[in-house]
Amino acid sequence: MRQIVLDTETTGLEPKQGHRIIEIGCVEIINRRFTENVYHQYIQPDYEIDEGAYEVHGISNEFLTDKPRFKDIAQDFMTFVNGAELIIHNAPFDVGFLNKELSMLDPVWGTIADHCSVIDTLVMARQKHPGQKNNLDALCKRYEVNNSKRELHGALLDAELLAEVYLRMTGGQEALLLGGQGDNGQGGVMASPIRRVDSNRPALKVIRANVDELSAHEESLQRLGDTCVWKQSGESVS
Repeated sequence: MRQIVLDTETTGLEPKQGHRIIEIGCVEIINRRFTENVYHQYIQPDYEIDEGAYEVHGISNEFLTDKPRFKDIAQDFMTFVNGAELIIHNAPFDVGFLNKELSMLDPVWGTIADHCSVIDTLVMARQKHPGQKNNLDALCKRYEVNNSKRELHGALLDAELLAEVYLRMTGGQEALLLGGQGDNGQGGVMASPIRRVDSNRPALKVIRANVDELSAHEESLQRLGDTCVWKQSGESVS
């Protein structure tokens, strides 16, 4: 399964008011494993960035002056995400902006739904943790994902953090409770992923107990009395 964890930064909150995408960040996951394949692009929006948006991501119009426009990067971006399952936090926001950008190009592009399926991790988080904060920072804390570098929002950084959160949030039976770890008190279970055994590894050597060890073991069982579970089971130790 090929999944792309995606995030965008924009000039404002509403594409219907003319706001545009200024940054796209994508991280690729195949069969629940990170690859080194990422997509990251700043974009010249030809639109003034709202003060409130600037306070969130810190990207200025001056910084974007020499960056390509969406029409210049559309082919590369759509090639990267085509056929993948997109993982997005608050998907209607990002998908709405992407569809707006595509609508300004040739109609042949259609919409994101024509190229990808989408999973909204905000919906998923609200179902798993009703009544709790489910923004990205809250989820990072709940699932113990280090977000100390997130002083400002950034599309690629946020995509990387969301990818970690998503894999932990959807771990299911791919996680083992080890070392007494369990519910983290925040409604999430912290665990370590199963490590697959190398099928090429040589078989483990079996060392059986010798006569003296078996005799000592039997004496220990006798001292435990008739209530000993091992004696009741009738299992052989040889």
